Amino acid sequence: SVSITVKNNLFYTNFLKDIKIYGQYVENPLFNDNFVGTKYSILSLKSKTRFLTDIMLKTISNSDDKKQIIEIHNRPNLVDYIAKASCFPISLFLHNDPLNMKGSKSIDQRTNLLEKCSAVFCVSKFVKKQFLNGVLVGSHKVHVLYNGVESQLKYFPTKKKEVLFVGRLVYEKGAKLYADVVKSIATDFPDWNFGLLGSSDEMYNKNKNAYAYQVVEKFISIGSQAKVYGFKNHGFVRERMQNGSIIVIPSLCEEAFGLVAAEAMSNGMAIIASKVGGIPEIVEDNGILISNINYLKLKRSLVDIMKDKEKRELLQKKAWLNFTHSSEKSSKNLDCFRGTIFQRHF
Repeated sequence: SVSITVKNNLFYTNFLKDIKIYGQYVENPLFNDNFVGTKYSILSLKSKTRFLTDIMLKTISNSDDKKQIIEIHNRPNLVDYIAKASCFPISLFLHNDPLNMKGSKSIDQRTNLLEKCSAVFCVSKFVKKQFLNGVLVGSHKVHVLYNGVESQLKYFPTKKKEVLFVGRLVYEKGAKLYADVVKSIATDFPDWNFGLLGSSDEMYNKNKNAYAYQVVEKFISIGSQAKVYGFKNHGFVRERMQNGSIIVIPSLCEEAFGLVAAEAMSNGMAIIASKVGGIPEIVEDNGILISNINYLKLKRSLVDIMKDKEKRELLQKKAWLNFTHSSEKSSKNLDCFRGTIFQRHF
């Protein structure tokens, strides 16, 4: 989701010619002129992240450009290291709960981050609240910057009778809960299909005791109505969302943002989601939000809108019409923050 967000922002930023993105080497990167791919060497005896950081620091220190901003995504533990090696302003982007991340778990660590950073961007009010928990100074540096997704549809799409789950096949995402509910209702809705998008075939074929393997096996046992798509690229996911009617996001943990929910809204899907973390900020009253989600609550909600076409179509249209988290909006907001940081420091 971090890569998708960075990519989407590049489409609309006014600073495109000035941006360099440092990451692990890939053969055919998007925005080739902006991407610096680094091949990791095990001889370095450093972690991949530290190795990449040193490449970036060496490059910018040798540059003649003395007006630069360093933007760090989801690595608060690197802020001290970079701040000691560079005098450029640092912006930290948090895509997960900072209380669970190395370098930002304690109040002292988060206070230190605010001392070292010019700005800390949080992908939701939930993440901002977590970051500022117990922190007494520097809150003016912490901003909510919602992730943006690319909406390519000009007209509301034609919907098929398909329910989707999109995400990693892990306990936190509630994949097994989805599979359990689908298995119990599929025969009652023979004209519906149910999709499972997430993880790769290799991941759940290696270990029969793995959570993902068990989820997939249960889903396959449903029969021809159940479609196990595995891991697919973003284009495939977008196409399935455009055609699908309902998406189920049964998260069992506090989601920092809920990128799947935003994608689903942009494609006019009826949403059933856990009322946790940042998801309610995205969905608001444009979908069904379930507090303390469990098997019975999810089954009741899903069956309800599968049976009620009018309600289902109303939720689809509300999601479509009230989608606001576009890549363009997010990118322009980020550009405004960048402009302010430049003015303040240079």
